[in-house]
Amino acid sequence: MTKEGLGDLEHQVLLVALRLEANAYSAAIVGELEARTGRDVAPAAVYIALRRLEEGGYVRSSVREKEARGVTRERRYFDVSARGLALLRTARRRYLNLWEGLEPLLGGSR
Repeated sequence: MTKEGLGDLEHQVLLVALRLEANAYSAAIVGELEARTGRDVAPAAVYIALRRLEEGGYVRSSVREKEARGVTRERRYFDVSARGLALLRTARRRYLNLWEGLEPLLGGSR
């Protein structure tokens, strides 16, 4: 991950964390990534990406207790920070600029 950009997986993890909002924990992120990309995602790769994003200040995490079937477990949830939002906005703008005008070359589909 560079100072001004993200690798593909970090970018995707950050987008999914934003989409999941209060439900953004690692297993949910893996499931959403697989559902939206149609690709298998290694949970370990997502854990590493989340750790890097947190170290970079793009996400914050907190541990919360969750009860299911009478068993209480701790889960680490992730929240996209203001810095992460700013980075996503910049990346989106740059990608849209790059895609602009390419539809005819790609057969008109997005």
